[in-house]
Amino acid sequence: MESLQRFSFVSFLALLAYFAFLASAELHVREFVIEPKPVKRLCRTHESITVNGQFPGPTLEVRNGDSLAITVINRARYNISIHWHGIRQLRNPWADGPEYITQCPIRPGQSYTYRFTIEDQEGTLWWHAHSRWLRATVYGALIIYPRLGSPYPFSMPKRDIPILLGEWWDRNPMDVLRQAQFTGAAANVSDAYTINGQPGDLYRCSRAETVRFPIFPGETVQLRVINAGMNQELFFSVANHQLTVVETDSAYTKPFTTNVIMIGPGQTTNVLLTANQRPGRYYMAARAYNSANAPFDNTTTTAIFEYVNAPTRRGRGRGQIAPVFPVLPGFNDTATATAFTNRLRYWKRAPVPLQVDENLFFTVGLGLTNCSNPNSPRCQGPNGTRFAASINNQSFVLPRRNSIMQAYYQGMPGIFTTDFPPVPPVQFDYTGNVSRGLWQPVKGTKAYKLKYRANVQIVLQDTSIVTTENHPMHLHGYQFYVVGSGFGNFNPRTDPARFNLYDPPERNTVGTPPGGWVAIRFVADNPGAWIMHCHIDSHLGWGLAMVFLVENGRGQLQSVQAPPLDLPRC
Repeated sequence: MESLQRFSFVSFLALLAYFAFLASAELHVREFVIEPKPVKRLCRTHESITVNGQFPGPTLEVRNGDSLAITVINRARYNISIHWHGIRQLRNPWADGPEYITQCPIRPGQSYTYRFTIEDQEGTLWWHAHSRWLRATVYGALIIYPRLGSPYPFSMPKRDIPILLGEWWDRNPMDVLRQAQFTGAAANVSDAYTINGQPGDLYRCSRAETVRFPIFPGETVQLRVINAGMNQELFFSVANHQLTVVETDSAYTKPFTTNVIMIGPGQTTNVLLTANQRPGRYYMAARAYNSANAPFDNTTTTAIFEYVNAPTRRGRGRGQIAPVFPVLPGFNDTATATAFTNRLRYWKRAPVPLQVDENLFFTVGLGLTNCSNPNSPRCQGPNGTRFAASINNQSFVLPRRNSIMQAYYQGMPGIFTTDFPPVPPVQFDYTGNVSRGLWQPVKGTKAYKLKYRANVQIVLQDTSIVTTENHPMHLHGYQFYVVGSGFGNFNPRTDPARFNLYDPPERNTVGTPPGGWVAIRFVADNPGAWIMHCHIDSHLGWGLAMVFLVENGRGQLQSVQAPPLDLPRC
């Protein structure tokens, strides 16, 4: 009888805790109005696509366990969809956002409400358009705080500062894309990088709007750094200040200090900064890490950390003292980029799968499509070709009649096939001198099926076709563990022995070392259609993508929920 009473009391306490959790969770109801607004940068004003008239768009601040209902109203002239980058969207691919993958786009004059719940996630994520190049200006931060009463696994910072790194074109980004699609050549590189939407002191007509962050001596702040850039990995640093890395892609890390971080498109990195230097003004700056043999934007964006008690100049030329500039690596400093990523570790023992059910090997890289008339204005790539990109020689083509998820749910044939190859169709020296006969990929809309709760390992192997490069590969609907990486060709006999299966970093976007490989593992516990793609948007448009179809498990709680009634029509 006593044990029964004890059990009932414990159950009662558990029930109280559950209802307290429900009571603390909030529903955030917002409207995102997609509309053109005049935005002036680099001396010129452009009609840029914005959210609620803001560039960058509004920051969403929520807590683990909260729900969101965000109605996107499209008042622009382009089709659009919004992706909530890094949100797992458990059993709810309908809210993920990539056009023609989980939904058809929201047409001009139409709207769609994204409804989703934050489930066991906290940290820095972000949201952005997932329709062609609209994300050049349509993006913003998504900050997930711990549940009330749940502390950070590090000392609480005084305050948070979102740092959104972007790219700016001195013309309509959609026109830049349209020109590249017509010619088959690489798109023109950006004209500036930005910090929170502003280029900074080193660009024309930009000094007055340079972002400034006042800081008090001795205080510790958390910089939530997001690379929202379209096509470029970046080095980021703050002059004379150490950065303590505590999180990447909404996953806590073992803290370590560094002078510089490398962050790829789509990735987020949280760092703690303590104002322990002589009162003054200090630049934070970002510029390119360019691992490819390709043109890039070789400019530098800046913002200013200003101590509130910084001295001013006296006498003639009175005013603020000039900011101190940080030491940034060279644009091709792969050693520094690699040293940074190799230091990342999960903050405790990671629940990484130890056994593997699906062992996949994906080559990722560029390619060239031959033209019957190499002198055509539509064949302006190298030697009269058109640029392409692929995974396992399959260059992904978006469907147009229906989204893959809707076709899968409805059993509609003819939209996609499920024969994506688990390994390259031909083995070759991936990082060596590759025969020109292997440079042209095959176009198609192919998916790979995974059983529910399968343990999956993917080795992503860069190739030297056209050029080796760091490809930031993003997997929708999942976080994964980065268990190993290296340069050269992956060796399945010897390299797995060096895998870190204890505390590998957890990410949603990982770069392939240029001319190397990276191995990831995850459990396929989220049913639906989930795209994996390079987050360099030029490469995504060329076909560097594929789709996983994760089958339902048993019962309602392991199956995709029904689509919402307002899902955009195709």
